[in-house]
Amino acid sequence: MAKKLIHKTIHNLKNKPKNEAPAESERVQKLMANAGICSRRRAEELIEQGKVSVNDQVITIGDKANPDTDLISVEGKVLKKQKKIYVLLNKPPGYETTLFSPQNRKKVTDLIKIKERIIPVGRLDLNSRGLLILTNDGNFANKIMHPRYEKEKTYEATVKGIIPESKLKMLERGMDIGIANTSPCDVKILKQGKKFMRLAVKIKEGKNRQIRRMFQRIGYNVEDLARTKIGDIGIGKLKEGKFRHLTQTEVAKLLEK
Repeated sequence: MAKKLIHKTIHNLKNKPKNEAPAESERVQKLMANAGICSRRRAEELIEQGKVSVNDQVITIGDKANPDTDLISVEGKVLKKQKKIYVLLNKPPGYETTLFSPQNRKKVTDLIKIKERIIPVGRLDLNSRGLLILTNDGNFANKIMHPRYEKEKTYEATVKGIIPESKLKMLERGMDIGIANTSPCDVKILKQGKKFMRLAVKIKEGKNRQIRRMFQRIGYNVEDLARTKIGDIGIGKLKEGKFRHLTQTEVAKLLEK
């Protein structure tokens, strides 16, 4: 039986859809939690009790496995390969981008009614809104978040006051925002009133509260901040608080370098 399952796993790997990132080895307790069979803490307990094996070898805490090529068994039952889920949410303000809130605040996962366990890709702070991707594909998430992949993110920021061109150039050149130096970015004025400006800001990184810190550095506070695009994928007409599944084409585009 085990041999048949191993052959099936190898077959699935060879026929893996091109829009999925190749799996990497991860700690087995994380793979168990991602598969939704138990919490990570419970997974660690099962491993400590000798009830988890990889390729018929009992493992210990810290051991890793590749979900595409290794046969993972929990209490004698084979861990099934989870279906990859990719969700696009139009996050409203007032929701935390987290799976657990110590302050018991509303979480973005409260808005997504699916059975699979998914995690946010990157962050939007409590008062920011807009495009947020959630997934159970860790390799996909890494490609979207990690600066070395230079995945461009577009934000719309509304500020009080009129920012002179010299200070807009400061934003574009990059600056010290206290926690780090930002890379050069693109800034475009979308609308200008007598007492406000709305600007599109495109960055290829995602430092903590980066956009807000950048504007604070030049003396302006962001009154409203929304992420509108990641790469070529936009929020479209999706209403605030609603979500949809990404298409295979969209996933493939996001995985492109």
